[in-house]
Parts: sequence; C-alpha cells; structure tokens
Amino acid sequence: MTAAPIAVALDAPDLETAARWATLVTPHVSTVKVGLELYLRYGPDAVASVRGASRVQVFLDLKLHDIPATVRGAARAVARLKPSYLTVHAAGGPAMIRAAVEAAPATRIAAVTVLTSLGEADLTALGLAGPAPDAVRRLALLSVEAGAQALVCSPQEAAAVRAEVGPGITLITPGVRPAGAANQDQARVATPEDALAAGADLLVIGRPITGAPDPGAAAAAIAAALRRTSAAAPDRANTP
Repeated sequence: MTAAPIAVALDAPDLETAARWATLVTPHVSTVKVGLELYLRYGPDAVASVRGASRVQVFLDLKLHDIPATVRGAARAVARLKPSYLTVHAAGGPAMIRAAVEAAPATRIAAVTVLTSLGEADLTALGLAGPAPDAVRRLALLSVEAGAQALVCSPQEAAAVRAEVGPGITLITPGVRPAGAANQDQARVATPEDALAAGADLLVIGRPITGAPDPGAAAAAIAAALRRTSAAAPDRANTP
C-alpha cells in the first residue's frame, strides 16, 4: 500500500514522544516533519530518532532566513542529515534561496511563501502588499527562479501557485485540517481532500494526528480518505 502524501508534524515536548509518534504514523504516511523547537532542543539526534529504521522521508522545517552566507553555511551543516526537504523563507530573497540550493544539492529546498497563520490584516500590518494570494504568487515565482524545488503555501493558494509554476515544483501545504477539526492558530485552512484537489503534493498535518488518542489510527483514517479521493480522480498525482 502506497504511503499517503502527508508530512506529520512531530511537534512533541520531548524526543521520546516524537519518536513514538513517528513509529505509529510511518506505516501510513510518506513523511515526518521535524520543526524548529524539536531541532533546537535535540539537534541532529531529532532527525535520527524520528527516522528510525524506516525509509520515511524527513522534512526539516527550520525556515532559514538570514544573509546568504549564513544560510549557505546552515544548509551545508544540515545537509549531512540527508533530509528530503529543508525550508527557507522566500522573503529572504533570491540570493539567499540560491545559496541554500547550492549548499544542499541532494535536498529539496522548500521556500515558505506566506505563513498560514497570517491573515489579510497581518499582511497589512507587516507592510506586505496583498491580498494573500497575490503575495504568495509573487514569492513563489521569485523562489522558483532562484532554484527552489518546492514551495510552501496554504491550500487556499495552491491552485493559483500550481498554475504559475507548473507541474515540476512540489507544493507543500500546511493549514490542513480534517473536516470538523479546530483551526487552532491557522488562519488559511482546507481539508486534506480539498488541498489535494487544489494541486498540493504534500500535506502537513500535525495536531489532528498527534493530538488524537491513537495517532496511528488517525493517520490511517486520513490516508484512507485520501486514497478514496485519488481513486475518484485517477489522473491526479498523489505523491510528491
């Protein structure tokens, strides 16, 4: 059975919990995501522990954002961990993105466009020309031109971004919530089925899975729902 195109966000309070969640979900999903808090607390051990003995992809979500030389060094430092994805902020600019791409050639550099926690009022307060879909498209094009192989955007912008960048770029969508789940701190959200239909390749899902009484069962249920959606649209690519 093919693993579902889901990156489970392992935002755990300790490494043992993160590793346990990873063990429970890896039979059902393609990817596990190590975020900033877990990596800063445990360093490279976090990647090794959640990868375990499986072949699951590791998404290292550090959202690097600094001058190009610093990002080049940081990307080179984590490239030895062999993550499948590493995030940088698109707002860091083309030279910074290019530096990350050059420093980690075996890793897909994923440029984060506009955080899914930001709404229109937030963009205005930040001085970022909106509306959000326009800002996301501008940053997406800039990132791809700089060499980014993947983009992070909300499900609400996925279709427009896909139309801009074509089929060769992996679209990663956080802000994915199964029907009935709370939005929590996400402002721009969609269901897993709607995110795939909009053109996403990899869905980032955290608390709806890890906060469930049985994370493995929750991951399996979402994976099954996505397989039903894919069966109804057989020409839709469902792996990144």
